[in-house]
Amino acid sequence: MAKPEYYYGVHSVESLLELEPERVLTLFTLKGRDDQRLQKILELAEPFGISVQKASRDSLEKLAGLPFHQGVVAAVRPHPVLNEKDLDQLLEQQDNALLLALDQVTDPHNLGACIRTAAAMGVVAVIVPRDRSAGLTPTARKVAAGGAEKVKFIQVTNLARTLAHIKAQFFVKVVGTMLDEKALPLQECDFSGNVAIVMGAEDTGLRPITQSQCDQTVYIPMSGNLQSLNVSVATGMALYEACRQRLV
Repeated sequence: MAKPEYYYGVHSVESLLELEPERVLTLFTLKGRDDQRLQKILELAEPFGISVQKASRDSLEKLAGLPFHQGVVAAVRPHPVLNEKDLDQLLEQQDNALLLALDQVTDPHNLGACIRTAAAMGVVAVIVPRDRSAGLTPTARKVAAGGAEKVKFIQVTNLARTLAHIKAQFFVKVVGTMLDEKALPLQECDFSGNVAIVMGAEDTGLRPITQSQCDQTVYIPMSGNLQSLNVSVATGMALYEACRQRLV
């Protein structure tokens, strides 16, 4: 049996119990905690016969790997890692898919925030390169606040090659966020159909090899002297505009 993963935080564990309770092996809860949020988690777990163990704050911290566990940790049967083949299967089954690709976003907090927004805006999959990118760590899952259970997380060997493939095979329009001479203001870009929005790391932006796969580049108009935004904030703005257009 594969080594279990540990989810922590109220939103993350609650969402897991609502969507994939069969994956939960054991719940660890803080001794002495007995509030409404914890009771809801216990009620969700009870029909599935999930073992519940009381644990000290130190024990929970060791399981979670940090002190911000909110008094609940779940030992979980890990998901298989999704890859390029899974992305193909998803696009074969999905019309008008909205995808989010993150090019070397290495901070798990930013990844988690991007996934949370992606889930809220109807994104079907978040695509990241396998190397030099944050993975779906317990920290990323906690920040995603349940979003990681609602959006497919796909790790690919080569992001640029994957973008080229889905463009040719599934007619996905690739929209990159960067300021160049061909970039349109975000609101002037057409986000209909199969679309992949590509966001780069806030310090380096999109790599040239990734830029080469963009059918259109866009920028977020800003006032004053600001030149850039946190990648999770910029992702939220780009996805909101895409979602707004697609709901009209």
